[in-house]
Amino acid sequence: MRILIAAAGSRGDVAPYTGLGAELRRAGHDVAVATTDAFAPLVRDAGLAFRSLPADPRTHGGGGVTRKRDLMRTATAFITELGQGFADAMADDTDLLLLSTTTAPLGWHLAEATGTPSLGVYLQPTAPTGDFPPVVTGSRSLGRPANRLAGRFALRMADRVYEQAVVELRRRLQLPPLSPSAARRRQERANWPVLHGFSTALVPRPSGWRSGLEVVGNWWPRHDAAGRLPADLEDFLRAGPRPVLIGFGSMAADDGERLSEIAVRALRRAGLRGILQAGSAGLAADGDDVLTIGDVPHALLFPRLAVVVHHAGAGTSAAALRAGVPAVTVPVTADQPFWAGRLAALGAATDPIPFRCLTAERLADSLRRVVRQQTYARAAAKAARHMATEDGAGQVLKAVQQSASGCPR
Repeated sequence: MRILIAAAGSRGDVAPYTGLGAELRRAGHDVAVATTDAFAPLVRDAGLAFRSLPADPRTHGGGGVTRKRDLMRTATAFITELGQGFADAMADDTDLLLLSTTTAPLGWHLAEATGTPSLGVYLQPTAPTGDFPPVVTGSRSLGRPANRLAGRFALRMADRVYEQAVVELRRRLQLPPLSPSAARRRQERANWPVLHGFSTALVPRPSGWRSGLEVVGNWWPRHDAAGRLPADLEDFLRAGPRPVLIGFGSMAADDGERLSEIAVRALRRAGLRGILQAGSAGLAADGDDVLTIGDVPHALLFPRLAVVVHHAGAGTSAAALRAGVPAVTVPVTADQPFWAGRLAALGAATDPIPFRCLTAERLADSLRRVVRQQTYARAAAKAARHMATEDGAGQVLKAVQQSASGCPR
């Protein structure tokens, strides 16, 4: 089967699909990933075909946007640009579309125009539920009725982000006018299947979800099984007690000097060795007790750490939990407060430190608490055992096979 996976956003929004695509390819399918040009090497290194999507999230605010109004504006600009070339990514012989949270509201129209079956492969829960408020709001639970109401409102706000892109895409595909909200409701009425690539250890399947929505477990970024950590990093890990990793991924662009100073002061106040992962912020520091690194596979590094300090992106949150390593979270924006809250509720992380409130003193206090109280490590280890029983890619493969047979799930 010729499968096209369409995904867009930051690295954390794309990398999991390289592992999913590699598993589908191993099962004999011909897999391509359509995403923005920045991630072409990531896709090709996984042995998958690359299809270019227009737009680059880094040119639309990237990790430096935190205010909700600005997020809406930059998201709309990104989606509008993305939609302009979305139809070009799909080859005429595509048998199945796998659509991410970001690309589904565009992909539905492409599927309609070509008659190609499609399946949702989401990294975030977006369907309204009484169990929790919308993941993008970062708010605490409002109570079951209000959570559901807020979830429906969040979907309507998302529809607005896609409005211009959908109008232009449907015109290009020679389809009759249809609003994003009408398209979404049509998919819901049809019980369009969506498999969610996160662990039930973090988010059990919400009660009240419609048929067709399932939580299957994570899809892990593909990395070379024979890969090794850089020599200087390996030497640092062996030179003393397990260190703390501090990194903010694609967040906090151009804030590296301030964050590096906070990180080093916190580590030394807590009496811990540390690794700074440069990321988009450009963290950097030198010293016998601190090492700066670039990108390395989480799967190789995280099991050898004492604590991970991170921005609570979905992928980093899951990777730390998979490694059985507790966390201190510093959520910046979007869905990050949601994942930070889930980690804290599990007992695998301290209460989140909002990015705007981050100080060396608060970070040092949280680090000391995690290191001294073994309950955090025990909670993370318990979740890791749970995650080891899940096979997210295998569940997608089953759905793909059922799609090929013409049999519903």
